[in-house]
Amino acid sequence: QVQLVESGGGLVQAGGSLRLSCAASGRTFSTYPMGWFRQAPGKEREFVAAISWSGSRTYYTDSVKGRFTISRDNAKNTLHLQMDSLRPEDTAVYYCAADRAPFRLQVQTTADEYDYWGQGTQVTVSS
Repeated sequence: QVQLVESGGGLVQAGGSLRLSCAASGRTFSTYPMGWFRQAPGKEREFVAAISWSGSRTYYTDSVKGRFTISRDNAKNTLHLQMDSLRPEDTAVYYCAADRAPFRLQVQTTADEYDYWGQGTQVTVSS
């Protein structure tokens, strides 16, 4: 059984920064691509960023490009999302997720390609 536990959310003013972390256990973390998704109140869950199993490839949704950075530490089974220049529209519950297939070269942007999810961490950006 895979467990993903997010941390690092909170309340921040617009223009500020937060660093989310996701601790993984129960599967060989280093062989699976990982992703971050978010869900704002009244909206559907949306893709934010993804990283390949080796960390060599990353992909971002357009609205966060240049502001967010996804990274991973395979030695520590940890995924990160550095969020800078935060905006009120970034307010959401952020989820980390594990790709269903190991060693995939192409990072995935749709939720149904991920089979394990964390419980989420709230990020609130005030204006």
